Amino acid sequence: MGGNLSASMADGDGEEKPRLGDIPENCIALVFMSLDPPDVCKFAQLNRAFRAASSANFIWESKLPSNYRFILDKVFDDTKKVESLGKKEIYALLCKPNSFDGGNKEIWIDKSTGSVFLSISPKALRITGIDDRRYWNFISTEESRFQKVAYLQQTWWFEVDGELEFLFPTGSYSMFIRLHLGKFFKRLGRRVCNCEHVHGWDIKPVRFQLTTSDGQHAVSQCYLDNPGNWVNYHVGSFVVENPNSLMKIKFSVTQIDCTHTKGGVCVDSVLICPSSAREEARSLV
Repeated sequence: MGGNLSASMADGDGEEKPRLGDIPENCIALVFMSLDPPDVCKFAQLNRAFRAASSANFIWESKLPSNYRFILDKVFDDTKKVESLGKKEIYALLCKPNSFDGGNKEIWIDKSTGSVFLSISPKALRITGIDDRRYWNFISTEESRFQKVAYLQQTWWFEVDGELEFLFPTGSYSMFIRLHLGKFFKRLGRRVCNCEHVHGWDIKPVRFQLTTSDGQHAVSQCYLDNPGNWVNYHVGSFVVENPNSLMKIKFSVTQIDCTHTKGGVCVDSVLICPSSAREEARSLV
């Protein structure tokens, strides 16, 4: 009915007025350049012209992150096959979490902004004493995007280190590490948290540190709290000015005061995201 009305619109002299479908596809595509991806997809449902214009490669090329080819090389074995797809299809592929580095890292882009998010599993971190089952062990859980977290029963020396070399688009980024006080499990379908091993985190704060290959440095301290809940603790922030240069990032989370033991903490993933999404990141898995 809407199409018939559009097709039969005329002025008082009986002359047919221009219809929505009469707008040239290249003009529609230029307008789409200024819209966010979800809005482009919504307008693509209006008619054939809008749908055809919404698939123009130059639209989606402008919305892909500047490092998207670097990401494709990291994630996909057959990069040439993926690059033969339209830019819209590539954008859709990258909006899904894609694993690399043996499944120990995941990367995805925000569907609304094209911003890059990256997550590192606990198995890709250097955790002091991780091979000593008297202190540490990995437990399976659906509460982690990597399906496993490292659980510390007790130690004198808590140290988690990691490093990453990556090509980031220009912008400001923040890093978080996801920690949980207490060992959780399910009993009769309900989530239960055992905090019997939680101790020592209220005596001295945990130290968070981040350095980059171009000389940036961030240090902060924080007491771990909120037992029974996952918390994304801010490790530090950094700025990328050259999107064509690899940046090496080193980071650590430590509590190495040996005057007391500490324990009962789960170490999940490390998240790197745009600083503009910092508040949103605090609730991300």
